[in-house]
Amino acid sequence: MITNSKLHHILIKRIIEDGHAPTNQALAQHFGTSETEVTEALYKLQDYHGVVLHPDQPKVWVIHPFSLAPTNFFIKSDRGQWWGNCAWCSLGVAALLQTDLTISTTIGAEGTPQKIHIRNGEIIEKDLFIHFPVPMKNAWDNVIYTCSNMLVFENREQIEDWSTRHNIPLGDIQPVQKIWEFSKKWYGNHLNPDWAKWTAEDAGKMFREFDLTHPTWDLEASGQRF
Repeated sequence: MITNSKLHHILIKRIIEDGHAPTNQALAQHFGTSETEVTEALYKLQDYHGVVLHPDQPKVWVIHPFSLAPTNFFIKSDRGQWWGNCAWCSLGVAALLQTDLTISTTIGAEGTPQKIHIRNGEIIEKDLFIHFPVPMKNAWDNVIYTCSNMLVFENREQIEDWSTRHNIPLGDIQPVQKIWEFSKKWYGNHLNPDWAKWTAEDAGKMFREFDLTHPTWDLEASGQRF
């Protein structure tokens, strides 16, 4: 039987090792089953919010923190190179890899290059900020859009101007250093063979642990998994 945990584990493991997801045929060989069962398992994992598939086929598009399509976040280390879905996800990739790496992005996705270097577990550019405009309780309404808006900025004034020009609500603003520490715990279990999504209760406790108390992080009575 292909469980969510087993499927998630092999996908993450192979993406880290190969830079891309295994084919459904390769997954069928790995699990000793049919491609039909793999397809069913992928859709089940998607319903669990463990993966995002292409709209028209059972092919991995996103498995947080990795994107399998180009984004504004490119991550490179001696072990390989990957795309992150957003600033938070890119730090999550770093948390999983536990190695020196560089995240290449742009300020507000508007063209000004910005690199984030992680060396010996520490962020070098500690004066940056990450903007979270989409409330977490709505994150999975359109998770691709949610991630595309979690961007890096130099200061609050820059974020306020960006939000006004693009008519995107001003959300929470957090120092990159805090989100780095938060990402280590949030994504630290993603390579565990017994991985499971955080419940809303678990997520809420973690938000409070890292002093993420802005209304953006309020999950209310959400029954979703995060």
